[in-house]
Amino acid sequence: MSDKELKRLSVLQEICDQRITQSQAAQLLHISERQIRRLLQKYKAQGPAALAHAARGQISNSRLPEELRLKCLNIVSDQLHGFGPTLAHEKLTTVHGFDISVETLRSWMIAADLWIPRAKRLKRPYQPRYNRDCYGELIQIDGSHHDWFEGRAAKCCLLVFIDDATGKLLHLRFCEAETTFDYMLSTRAYIEQYGKPLAFYSDKHSVFRVNQKSSQDSKITQFGRILNELNIDIIFANSPQAKGRVERANRTLQDRLIKEMRLEGISSIAEANAWLPCFIEHFNQKFTKCARNPKNLHRSLTESDAELEDIFTWQEPRKVTKNLTITYDKCIYLLEPIELNHKLVGQYISFLEYPDGTVAIMHEGRKLNYSIFNKLAGLQQNEIVENKRLGAVLAHIQQQHEELEKQNKCSRTNKNMPSRKAQKADIEQRKLNPVLDSCG
Repeated sequence: MSDKELKRLSVLQEICDQRITQSQAAQLLHISERQIRRLLQKYKAQGPAALAHAARGQISNSRLPEELRLKCLNIVSDQLHGFGPTLAHEKLTTVHGFDISVETLRSWMIAADLWIPRAKRLKRPYQPRYNRDCYGELIQIDGSHHDWFEGRAAKCCLLVFIDDATGKLLHLRFCEAETTFDYMLSTRAYIEQYGKPLAFYSDKHSVFRVNQKSSQDSKITQFGRILNELNIDIIFANSPQAKGRVERANRTLQDRLIKEMRLEGISSIAEANAWLPCFIEHFNQKFTKCARNPKNLHRSLTESDAELEDIFTWQEPRKVTKNLTITYDKCIYLLEPIELNHKLVGQYISFLEYPDGTVAIMHEGRKLNYSIFNKLAGLQQNEIVENKRLGAVLAHIQQQHEELEKQNKCSRTNKNMPSRKAQKADIEQRKLNPVLDSCG
């Protein structure tokens, strides 16, 4: 019996024992006194079994025929093997003309072992792995987006470099968004301080990996090209659990680093980046452990500063036209018309964009002189924006709109001012008639 029926049984028994009245029983069960009398009459005649519903154990009147169930299951098992209930229902409805609900088909498929509900599926095990043996063998990198300054500044991203063998924080840097140029700056600062590791371990962010298959796009990102030129491998984690050390470090930093910056009164990215080396030193003293093998696998830099400057750039190939011009970012660049450059017509040369915004044009290690013919500056084209850069892009758009509104406001306030021609005519008139100038 159900809880409701057991409660009714106890109340009816109290009525029979004359401990409560029928009116009180009706209030306890939230039914009418007339219904109480009906139940009491059945209880006295048939006993407790009278309180059970008469349709209990009987086949429902709305139950679909057994033949229909068998026919649907046969089609699913033979023709729709591996289909989920929703997709199988679409095919049964549109192709075979059956009129059943999705949940009815789901219950049939579960009962016939043609579908395993998500709650009963075996969860994928994430078995732990041992940390690497040597310091500098594997460096986990990641970007953590958070309100690091607790409202004192805009939300930003913290780039984290942590050694897998020791758990040592090797580099931290705040930036507005997780972009390729920010990783360029952080990686260069890291290798100049520690040397080149064997490999980086990252997620599948578009900075590190080309996620969209296209025959026209390159199969390697700009960051991947930089690591390839530096002879550093990059390994992509298949899940956040795989790079658990940097994920746990992010969670720890979101607690400790925020509170430390609050105590230091830091309220900007520039102040934080200047103070971070001090925090890294204290953090490593507390949490770093010794590697199983004391060998340091960082390799010394063999590239000069000038070579590193050219490596850590955004490079794209551009074809030289017959007019000794190339186009990049809505600008036309005119190459110097010398004999060496005339030989480059029809060939592809490299266009380099540095993190500080400067550009250069290079071919086989030789930088080419150029001038800018800004013919395409007026053209506008919407940019494809990554999800993690959306906040920074919107902030930039908002700043542009504010500047445009200020310009429009100034133009409205100055609309009654004389034109340039009128001002020039007035100046000429004052030169011809100095009396007007003295009279003001």
